[in-house]
Amino acid sequence: MELTNKTALVTGSTDGVGRAVAERLAAAGARVLVHGRDEARGKATVAAIMAAGGNAELLIADLAALGEVLRLADTVRDRTDHLDLLINNAGVGTGGQGTKRQMSADGYELRFAVNYLAGFLLTSRLLDLLKASAPSRIVNVASAGQQAIDFDDVMLSRGYSGVRAYCQSKLAQILFTVDLAETLEGSGVTVNALHPASYMDTSMVRQAGIAPWNTVETGADAILNLATSPALEGRSGLYFDGRRESRAEAQAYDPQARRQLRKLSLELIGETATTRKQHS
Repeated sequence: MELTNKTALVTGSTDGVGRAVAERLAAAGARVLVHGRDEARGKATVAAIMAAGGNAELLIADLAALGEVLRLADTVRDRTDHLDLLINNAGVGTGGQGTKRQMSADGYELRFAVNYLAGFLLTSRLLDLLKASAPSRIVNVASAGQQAIDFDDVMLSRGYSGVRAYCQSKLAQILFTVDLAETLEGSGVTVNALHPASYMDTSMVRQAGIAPWNTVETGADAILNLATSPALEGRSGLYFDGRRESRAEAQAYDPQARRQLRKLSLELIGETATTRKQHS
């Protein structure tokens, strides 16, 4: 993809691999919408991009609150009339309070809410913009850590662990990728998912007490491959391990599981939208 005069939104791009991707997109000529929840860190990221000659704007939103996801989508639509690239990168790892079951602002299990549901809602709200900008691309930054979704206990009220929650949320991203690709067929918008690299040198990995194996640049290379490679033009619904096309956990290719997840997701964001309207 030629990036000059293109607009890209990268969630979770004030730190780690997201920041590396944002900086490289800007260096290649894209206008980058930098997203984060820490304003000071966000301003520092944008300043660094601008100092290097790039074009970037900061959007602040906490993706643990779906009302803020809706506000973020509205802000994107206010700032631009086209969107060529959406990279859903923001996420919560297993470190810090990861051993304890945490809830989002909407009462959903935190990792499912941030790692998956926020991206589902944001993407849904920006699809018309992406279609109007076609050919355009969506990249979902998932993980090789995947666990089948238990539809009888999606919020993990029983047998909770941070690792289980993280792996389930990341597989949910991949189910969404495969499902959305079918919906978008013929639209000029492609969507693919990937595991960028194992244990990159990020705050998420360090908080989990794990010694990094890879640099963020390795992960950024893999993400940018899906975002810009001419070889992926028109290809959609794929999962990559790094730069190599691979296969995700079997549930990702189960049409019934994808339908169940889509139905549940629409119910969850519908509840949020209704609640927001009642209190606005």
